[in-house]
Amino acid sequence: MSGESYINTIKKGHKFRDWLVGVLDDSIRDNNCRINVYKINSASHTVCRYEFVDEGFSVMAKFLAEPKGETKEYDPCDVMIDEYNNLKKVDKIINTSKPIAVNRKFNCALVTEYISGTSLMWYMDHENHLNNRLSDVAALLRKLHDNTKTDFYDKENEFNDFHWNLDFLNLDHYTRNKFNKLLGIWWHSTLVDEKHSYFIHRDVTPLNYIFQDNKVYAIDFESSGYRNRIHDLGVLCAELKNHFALKGSDYRAEPYIRHFLWNYSRDENEFRDITATLPFYMAYGWLRIARLKWHPGYYDYLLKEAKACLNAVK
Repeated sequence: MSGESYINTIKKGHKFRDWLVGVLDDSIRDNNCRINVYKINSASHTVCRYEFVDEGFSVMAKFLAEPKGETKEYDPCDVMIDEYNNLKKVDKIINTSKPIAVNRKFNCALVTEYISGTSLMWYMDHENHLNNRLSDVAALLRKLHDNTKTDFYDKENEFNDFHWNLDFLNLDHYTRNKFNKLLGIWWHSTLVDEKHSYFIHRDVTPLNYIFQDNKVYAIDFESSGYRNRIHDLGVLCAELKNHFALKGSDYRAEPYIRHFLWNYSRDENEFRDITATLPFYMAYGWLRIARLKWHPGYYDYLLKEAKACLNAVK
């Protein structure tokens, strides 16, 4: 797996290793087997792959009490339980990394199935069958959304998410005021209004979609919850455009974005409705990307794109 580093090998007598073997029970032929540990790079928490030597499989463990990202003020065990339950929910609907076990004693460890394969990011990098892969992701998201529809919708949550991003960026007064005014226009429009909310992935980054044996798997449901379904679409579209901007031309993303949205939509009318609301969530996606460390010129480009999207309100 790309983006991982070998850490060590643990043997019988190691407390976490022995607990893992006990949890997996009948899946392990040799209870004395060694386990190779690989740390996943660039994760929001400490995440490791545990490879059972000569057993032919691995599991993933995320340690929620070991944050590596910008969010550190939370109850890690509550987050552990929430993600475990979220995975149990979506596992009944789409292909995902099956939840296996949780343990508060080991820094709030969440253990899941390991999904090997090729990420959507690889297909974006190589532009190899990318339209086909985007069709697969569109179908997965459509299935997730359609099967989790509720009659409750909280529009305020959509704007709270937006303001959280803006707060994190710590913008100068003029820039923040400009964003606030644009968000006010969106609030008073009907474009973000909905009758229903849907359970969304909410972390629609290309590395969270893995292709294995002609199936697409969505992983990492730590941030998932009930929101406007176009949130997922807008974030992925921003990720696509950002990817091609970094390769030299954001315009190259446009055909792929159109293909993705068309494959998600039921018909032309729905496509038109989605594309009218999409700029709001693409702007959110741009600000989400801007939270990463960029050189000043590219950071300014990200803010410019976010404002351009918000200016599309009618």
